Amino acid sequence: MKEYADSIYETRRRKTREVTVGKIGIGGNNPVRIQSMTTSDTRDVDATVEQIVKLADAGCEIARVTVQGIKEAEACEKIKNGLIQKGLDIPLVADIHFYPPAALRAADFVEKIRINPGNFVDKRASFKVIEYDDAAYELELIKIEEKLFPLIEKCKKLNRAMRIGTNHGSLSDRIMNRYGDTPQGMVESALEFARVCRKYDFHNFVFSMKASNPQVMILAYRLLAAEMYALGWDYPLHLGVTEAGEGEDGRIKSAIGIGSLLLDGLGDTIRVSLTEDAWKEIDPCQRLIALAKQYEGYNGAPFEERYRKFEAIERREVTFPKHFGMHKDGSVMLSTEAPSKTEIYQALGFDAALRQPKLTNKCADIIFSHAPRKELEAIGVGHISPETTPLFNLKELSDRLQKGVFKPLPAESYAVQIKDEPKEKWEILKQAKPLFIALSPSKDKLHRSREFFNWLQEKGLKTPVLLAFEYDVSLEDLPIHAAAEAGSLLVDGLGDGLWLQGDYPLETLRSLSFGILQAARRRMIKTDFISCPSCGRTLFDLQEVTRRIKSKTAHLPGVKIAIMGCIVNGPGEMADADFGYVGSRPGMIDLYVGKNCVEKNIPFANADDRLIALLKQEGAWADAP
Repeated sequence: MKEYADSIYETRRRKTREVTVGKIGIGGNNPVRIQSMTTSDTRDVDATVEQIVKLADAGCEIARVTVQGIKEAEACEKIKNGLIQKGLDIPLVADIHFYPPAALRAADFVEKIRINPGNFVDKRASFKVIEYDDAAYELELIKIEEKLFPLIEKCKKLNRAMRIGTNHGSLSDRIMNRYGDTPQGMVESALEFARVCRKYDFHNFVFSMKASNPQVMILAYRLLAAEMYALGWDYPLHLGVTEAGEGEDGRIKSAIGIGSLLLDGLGDTIRVSLTEDAWKEIDPCQRLIALAKQYEGYNGAPFEERYRKFEAIERREVTFPKHFGMHKDGSVMLSTEAPSKTEIYQALGFDAALRQPKLTNKCADIIFSHAPRKELEAIGVGHISPETTPLFNLKELSDRLQKGVFKPLPAESYAVQIKDEPKEKWEILKQAKPLFIALSPSKDKLHRSREFFNWLQEKGLKTPVLLAFEYDVSLEDLPIHAAAEAGSLLVDGLGDGLWLQGDYPLETLRSLSFGILQAARRRMIKTDFISCPSCGRTLFDLQEVTRRIKSKTAHLPGVKIAIMGCIVNGPGEMADADFGYVGSRPGMIDLYVGKNCVEKNIPFANADDRLIALLKQEGAWADAP
């Protein structure tokens, strides 16, 4: 594991230049801005205006619309006029893929152009091995400059902004063959376009590095920030986890990706992409920004990108106790004082009569209670209690270790809780051999935890650590706070499980714990759905189809299924998926295995059954329990 410098224990927003989008400033001294995107057909002016009004009423500050071609670009003028007539001067962003002329036309009417460097000049990636020598590569860069220059010239003339928005799933063949499908490739894809902008003295742009995998997304943004630090650049960052999905899972993924970066002081504008009505994306954005504000100025040194390595994430090395059933990929622990065995089984996720899991792999691994130990061990659940496995604080541990002849307690017969004790108090752990450490800082959880893990690394201690975070926030804030704080650590390989605590239903804590472990790519316990948030290109009702496919396939642990509304988002944006369900044309679906289309033009009515048949064919199917 890489060593951390002191500055990563604090949060101060990275200083950037200000980029203006109409009357809205991004970066500089401005607050973190909130964005979203309409899901209507952009040519349906009335419906698009109505959605933007709802977004603005919810707190959205910048609205993006799909612009596939010239007709959609020209519709932006009517949309803008319709908003002005309603007294709304919200900046508009045109979302461009594959068709530069649409960007040039849309720039006449909107305040910002979003381009994807993976497909603005290049054709759709073929995912084939293509050799590019230096001369051929240079010719490709010349093509980029030729295509991008007219847009730069127009943006300068009309004072428009630009977002150079890299997506993990739509890197060009040129980038993938030289850099691979990696965060490094994502960053270089954006830098190619940024160099052209800078060559022509255009600086009113922001970057984004989106991916559906929060870990890839976090690495890419960190690497970009480090590259900008080295280059002396100060462009703002737009943060987002693309195709995050819906409900709790979508909020968890977004909070891990966006929250991790905000709590490190990176990010100037955000969007939470949910497969829900667009205005429902605003509330989790507001909650993430509020959490980040709580972290600002805890200590005082700025986050400096040069202090960190971003090429890969290495999990902390741990020695697990042999006699205690901790899960190697991350344990879930719950606390309950339930008096009856039936209630304990129900709290853990077991059928109380059969003592069988209600859902495969969704039961807690460890319980802290006064329940009979044998009853829990009989169903494969670890157990600690004040009587059998005491949980000592550092003072209690120190007192006990220093009694008599300083004889240590029996190894792994107790656990230790670390709260807000000063660093010098941790030294007693070098004499101890606890079952595990429960890490429980009361505030500044992320930075205090990082400091503790760095200390463990320095001392060579390999004791498992559960993130025993306690919360006293609303049910709506809980997944945002827990995913941003605990998820940020887990995604960096720090922490061996979750013990979330607070006055919440046990089922809520259990579901959230497993959801965070899965989104952090630590422990896959259910089907992982990657579904886009819908836009004007979408060819079917994404919300309804996502719910339907989930109801049929949600019992397949570790299988990743992408549900994409149009061919722009597939196969590209589902780069992390095992299987893809993609709208290819009205009433038709294409099915993918990885990035390969295996069945084309399936009638919509038959597509669900064909997806299940494909899962069976590929050995990914199991009957629901």
